Amino acid sequence: MSKNSRILCPQLKHLVMSAEEAAKLISPGANVGMSGFTGAGYPKAVPGALAERIRAHNAQGGKPFRINVLTGASTAPELDGKLAEVDGIEMRLPFQSDPICRDRINSGTMNYADYHLSEVAQYAWSGFFGKMDIAIIEVVGIREDGSLIPSSSLGNNKTWIEQADKVILEVNYKQHERLEGMHDVYYGAALPPHRKPIMLTEPNQRIGDLYLRCPIEKVVAIVETNAPDRNTPFKQPDDASRRIAEHILAFFEREIKIGRLPKELLPLQSGVGNIPNAVLEALDTGPYKNLTAYTEVIQDGMLKMLKSGTLQMASATAFSLSPEGLAEFDENIEFYREKILLRSQDISNHPEVARRLGIIATNGMIEADIYGNVNSTHIMGTRMMNGIGGSGDFARNGYLSIFMSPSTAKGGKISSIVPMVSHVDHTEHDVKIIVTEQGLADLRGLSPRQRARSIIENCAHPDFKDQLHDYFERACASGRGMHTPHLLNEALSWHERFEQTGDMK
Repeated sequence: MSKNSRILCPQLKHLVMSAEEAAKLISPGANVGMSGFTGAGYPKAVPGALAERIRAHNAQGGKPFRINVLTGASTAPELDGKLAEVDGIEMRLPFQSDPICRDRINSGTMNYADYHLSEVAQYAWSGFFGKMDIAIIEVVGIREDGSLIPSSSLGNNKTWIEQADKVILEVNYKQHERLEGMHDVYYGAALPPHRKPIMLTEPNQRIGDLYLRCPIEKVVAIVETNAPDRNTPFKQPDDASRRIAEHILAFFEREIKIGRLPKELLPLQSGVGNIPNAVLEALDTGPYKNLTAYTEVIQDGMLKMLKSGTLQMASATAFSLSPEGLAEFDENIEFYREKILLRSQDISNHPEVARRLGIIATNGMIEADIYGNVNSTHIMGTRMMNGIGGSGDFARNGYLSIFMSPSTAKGGKISSIVPMVSHVDHTEHDVKIIVTEQGLADLRGLSPRQRARSIIENCAHPDFKDQLHDYFERACASGRGMHTPHLLNEALSWHERFEQTGDMK
């Protein structure tokens, strides 16, 4: 330990050890809960040391060494990538975005369970995942009383610590000390029939503790690290992203004029990625002030909005910042720590809270069909991309659920608007708005056939619009039923044609 150690609890100081020593405490077949959400606050050292231990074990032959990995959401190559590379993961949940993990999932060599992020803590407490053997949690520091200063994400950390028999802590000196005080850890949740209302009525409201509680006797190892979070730099918005953002802002302006939205809008939820960031950037150049966010992640766009005053405050469970965004945050942390709250993901994504606050949810999609069903997880119906994440939590329970995508992919060979989606994550009952660079379809109050005409006319790319109209009109003329007309022998033929020829046309 250095003289500037952040390990202040006297009873724990003797547990400081190397990542390699800590990795020896993890057994084959273990259920391991790890911190981390969208590349923030994940353990940086122990997973890599464990991967090397697994590599050496498997090189000797015999029964493979694999573990079950549970996190808050996606992590980074130092965790998911290294463990997947050595085939060290038996089961992964509830969300991932690592290319090596994705390849193993889609080749059938890694099991993957895709869950609504708000439900993971409840599932763990209900025993659906089995006994939690060990938790590996990154923290900023350990206080004198053994309580933990959370890192750049909270995710499911509270649940993993409570559920695990043993806890390994990574104290990361690269994480800014002034993160202390930015967290709100709620300890009032319970399982039915003892559940009480979540008394959160404003995005900026505190309902919990500043620190994570961890019984001292659970801690079996402490590893000191000094490594940054790894997040993918965001690209500058392209023309399609900017046009999508323009359509959404024009929609907001109409809703304000009609009186369905206040001039400060409603609390914003934004999915991760370049299109959601383009929407945030467009909001920041608009007439808006004193907006609020109740979301999963703080992205670069939200930092800019907080700095400009467009955004008054933001509540989330993690950061997802580019290197430039992280530098901006660290340099001005005294400003941001007054405007940002990080919560556990079972609260940041809680359906009750989302419904009460009236969230405006903006999320990406892979494809939508002409009736408003959305696929946000599977390529061509079978190949997992990342997972549903929190989009379902907010889509079903928010005031507005907006799904966005360019109208085509693969250089125009794939239409994002299809007769029938190849996999359903969000049904037509939960999807309110669909937007592409071509336009926006407001589906509220429309019957299925009315939705189809609106989606085709407003959202489909011109190269595919005639095909979609032709499919819909022939489905209507088929006499098979006029409520939701389909030609079952053609409904998925667009995907089949792409698989066979490389083009949906």
